[in-house]
Amino acid sequence: MNEQEIIASCKRADHKSQEMLYMRFSDVMFRTALRYVRNNDDAEDIIIIAFSKVFKSIKSFNYSGKGCLEAWIRKIVVNESLMFLRKRYNFSLTESLDISIPEPDLTELGRLEAEDILEMINQLPTGYRTVFNLYVIEGYDHQEISMMLNISEGTSRSQLFKAKAILKKVLIKEGYNYGT
Repeated sequence: MNEQEIIASCKRADHKSQEMLYMRFSDVMFRTALRYVRNNDDAEDIIIIAFSKVFKSIKSFNYSGKGCLEAWIRKIVVNESLMFLRKRYNFSLTESLDISIPEPDLTELGRLEAEDILEMINQLPTGYRTVFNLYVIEGYDHQEISMMLNISEGTSRSQLFKAKAILKKVLIKEGYNYGT
């Protein structure tokens, strides 16, 4: 079955198609949730909630081509991850960023394996990690992040800056050359 057929069957609440959809996307969505919450059990809980929302709202989903279903599911998973984090952590801390400080360069991350990068990101404090994931990996801008997390754009920028600074320190500690 192709994506369009699976969607059509899921809209009719066909359990086999729902299982196919889950099997096709659950692993990558689990890894997405895990980038935010760092705990397998919490990520599994998020995936269960997210996929139940997927199946409840798939009737309103409009297929527009390959990849759009995955992006739609990812958005639901990211939103569920953020709701989980908002319940546990305070993102409303106001921080300002000294714009005269140059932003850390993380080009050395490109030389690492994905698992090593994920491990480094997972070491970041929750706020830094969340903003880093939303900005760098998911592609949201600071205005969108500020609305998602109910923080100021300045706080979003500050959290990203600090996340990059920590990652740069880890890279230097691990022996990657930054000319410093």
